[in-house]
Amino acid sequence: MNLETKRRLIITLALAFLGSLLFVQWMEVLRKKEESQRRSEHVAVPESSKKCAECHAQSNPGIVAQWKGSTHAQKGVACVECHQAEENDPDAFKHYGVLIATVVTPRDCARCHAEIEREFAQSHHAAAGNILASLDNFLAETVEGARQPFAPHAPTPGFAVDQVNGMASANSGCQQCHGSKVALKATDGGGLTFEDFQPGPDGKPTNPAAVAKIAKDQDGKPTYVASTWPNTGIGRLNLDGSKGSCSACHSRHDFSPRRARRPENCGKCHLGPDHPQKEIYEESKHGVAYRDQEDQMNLDSPDWVLGEDYSAAPTCATCHMSGNTRNGKKITHDPRTRISWNNRPPVSVRLDTDLNGKEVTATDPAERQKLIVDTADQKRARMKDVCGHCHTPDYVNSFYKQYDDLVVLYNEKFAKPGQTLMAALLAQGMLSKPSFDEEIEWTWFYLWHHEGRRARHGAAMMAPDYTHWHGMYEVAERFYDQLIPQAKTLVAEARAAGRVAQADAVAKVIDEIMAKPEHEWHAKAGAGMPARKGH
Repeated sequence: MNLETKRRLIITLALAFLGSLLFVQWMEVLRKKEESQRRSEHVAVPESSKKCAECHAQSNPGIVAQWKGSTHAQKGVACVECHQAEENDPDAFKHYGVLIATVVTPRDCARCHAEIEREFAQSHHAAAGNILASLDNFLAETVEGARQPFAPHAPTPGFAVDQVNGMASANSGCQQCHGSKVALKATDGGGLTFEDFQPGPDGKPTNPAAVAKIAKDQDGKPTYVASTWPNTGIGRLNLDGSKGSCSACHSRHDFSPRRARRPENCGKCHLGPDHPQKEIYEESKHGVAYRDQEDQMNLDSPDWVLGEDYSAAPTCATCHMSGNTRNGKKITHDPRTRISWNNRPPVSVRLDTDLNGKEVTATDPAERQKLIVDTADQKRARMKDVCGHCHTPDYVNSFYKQYDDLVVLYNEKFAKPGQTLMAALLAQGMLSKPSFDEEIEWTWFYLWHHEGRRARHGAAMMAPDYTHWHGMYEVAERFYDQLIPQAKTLVAEARAAGRVAQADAVAKVIDEIMAKPEHEWHAKAGAGMPARKGH
């Protein structure tokens, strides 16, 4: 090969290399455009929404830009198609000649996504609004705030405050994840929710008296009670009787699949001291792999099937919702269909569900069997299908053995005894009915609601630090150093007050718990040691 030939070969290879770099850069630019909603060549604005898009491009350009980057825009689904309303809808109003509603509910989305809406309606996500009657909400509404307005403690310079909204913590905290009852202002100054409108099976109100009380502005638009809207809580209770908010996960107005697939998307709600799934995931090998290989996740794929479109790492969606090559590529919008333990309550329970997707609580084996439609084992098998894309059966089965063992250890050593002890204290009149007005109630709440959940969730998602140091270590410390000593103090106080029978009944429960072999070390270690002050 002469010198001229070598020179030409080198030039050719250099040009080929440069061309490949330009191609890769071009593809990356296209991907970034897709991601940031600037790509609009496939937008199809339906005639029904042309005026909407033109007007909002001036008044709310971000909304239109987001919509242009959506699959909806490519398929001709736009403003009116989602926001359309009917005359007898409580929140309907005329907007430049078109009857629309501000809030888009799962019932609205079901016009195109019926099967997805049905799955979601059966999920625990849709029931998240049940927190409105829960212990957590009592904390926000009463302990942290107040169920009625109250006078300020002192003036706030530069900001006039004559009444404090006692529900502010619940409104801005709990309800933004769990959802609230969406309410319209009433002519009498109150609010009107789905409970007032009494929607029928079609979502239409059946109580005309409530509809007549809707307060409207000068343009005839119903006004929302500010504490209930905006709200994208996943269990939002809508005016049409539907539950949930699709935009809790699928951000409006682009409804980006890419964003819904990312673990950060779930972090709005699944983080913090009581359910730190986001932090747990980030600690786990799964989270480490995702951060390292995010560029191999193919998050823009139209279908995003595990084992076909990607295999670098799993995200929350991978394990709990997305399709894979072993389940017919089927997506589910009910995450519980792959979860075998319910680790939310004080004592973990097996997640067998009935025909409506609700947890079966019956304890009698025969009765329970009649009610169960989808067993915890079937749910686990679906999750194992996901795991099996990267792990061998032996690996997966051994992981589940470790997980089950941790849950059972927590249940049997700490949670069930703690639950029994708290029930005995209440039954013997040593606790008042309101929660959180006695020290031991805070102790018990921390044990199961914070530390106990962290331990169980840590084991479920392979995060050893959350399982141990943020979990079982703190559970044990709380149990031995606070719960049991505080219970003994209550017994001593009851006995000193002459309530001997009640004191003896609770003392017997404590003795029976602490006499068990798993607690024997503590009794021996404490023998002959002086009691600490306050214990």
